[in-house]
Amino acid sequence: MNSLYANKIRLIMHLRRHGISDTNVLAAIERVPREEFVPDMFHDQAYEDRAIPIGLGQTISQPLVVATMSQALELNDRMKVLEIGTGSGYQAAILSRLCRRVYSMERHKPLLDIAEERFRRMNLRNITTLVGDGMKGWPIQAPFERIIVTAAAKGEAPRELLYQLSIGGIMVVPEGPDGTAQTLIKYTRVSDNDFTAQELLPVRFVPLLPNVASESMHMEPDLNKLLAWA
Repeated sequence: MNSLYANKIRLIMHLRRHGISDTNVLAAIERVPREEFVPDMFHDQAYEDRAIPIGLGQTISQPLVVATMSQALELNDRMKVLEIGTGSGYQAAILSRLCRRVYSMERHKPLLDIAEERFRRMNLRNITTLVGDGMKGWPIQAPFERIIVTAAAKGEAPRELLYQLSIGGIMVVPEGPDGTAQTLIKYTRVSDNDFTAQELLPVRFVPLLPNVASESMHMEPDLNKLLAWA
């Protein structure tokens, strides 16, 4: 048995033991090759339950967090989902197996360029991307049945995102100061102005920041090598 595949099966069993029971989410994680979304030097760790750096201060989230967030969204194949923080593209690839269309925003253009190339290579045609300020969402495409935020809001979740949910819609977002304990929160929009909130689990994410990252921020040569993939 291929070692990566064996590691993947062990990861699936690990996720089951830690409360991931949605068979569609588990199937998506089994089908999407995480090794394609991590730097070459970390391929042997692709199916460990840990976050991995991808450059520009960003990470690919640990599989248990990806699975927990995906399960909490309660997705079906008719839904339109907004993702804030494309990063490596791994979470978007998982979502693309679970919903009708993914709209994914990223403030770092170099990361988005790499993610888009991965989507093309994997023939993921139901992902639409945008370089932009994720805190403002994607108003022209709203409302969304589901929203997922892969960076931590320092205070409450941005109201502009909450109000881009459809009635009955769900948003999953980490909240808490950078470098300290954060909590994954599941919001449900129950009416025009009312939302419920449920705490899911402690997490640690990079901070949710406004605006598009400066165009002067380029990938250093070592990061280009770090992010290279065959």
